[in-house]
Amino acid sequence: MGVSAFFFYVFAIMSVFAGAMVIIAKNPVHAVLFLILVFFNAAGLFILLGAEFLAMVLVIVYVGAVAVLFLFVVMMLDVDFAALRAGFIRNAPLAALVGGIVLVELVMVVGFAYIQPEVAGVAAAPFPSLGSGITNTEALGRLIYTRYVFFFQGAGLILLLAMIGAIVLTLRHKPGVKRQSIAAQNARTVQTAIEIVKVEPGQAIVPSGETRG
Repeated sequence: MGVSAFFFYVFAIMSVFAGAMVIIAKNPVHAVLFLILVFFNAAGLFILLGAEFLAMVLVIVYVGAVAVLFLFVVMMLDVDFAALRAGFIRNAPLAALVGGIVLVELVMVVGFAYIQPEVAGVAAAPFPSLGSGITNTEALGRLIYTRYVFFFQGAGLILLLAMIGAIVLTLRHKPGVKRQSIAAQNARTVQTAIEIVKVEPGQAIVPSGETRG
């Protein structure tokens, strides 16, 4: 067994183990930490395949942003675990049905790849030959920003709309909360911002602005 094969089995076994622990772990914080471990092992598999750019993006984007965001959200939320367990038991039949469908589809995909292995070569044929002497990052950049630039921009637009929609749907204005008004602040003058009260000796100022002896 070569060095590459050894590291492949190590990363693959750790990925499967960490992925199973994401589902099995009862503590959501532990589940997020196992998810980060999955991302790191998947990045190692990408490096073994020579796709260092995908490995870097996986670590920077998913581990550095998404997983950390999940971790902070889970830690700040007041999760009712009793309600979650009750909902899990109630929706267990539907979850089993969906999981069975996904399992059948995965078996069909793997079986189809073994029955017709030449499909992989046919699918890779349309990609243009970029020549030798360039890195994977440069080759990927040439493809994205030349042939697939419209698809790339379309994907970015869809993500932007999804982000705006999530903000609009979850934004709730609570009553009794003071909010900043930029227009009112800019329109303030000295007369409206400052109130001069003449206080005589022996008198005090009450909250209403009146003087009281």
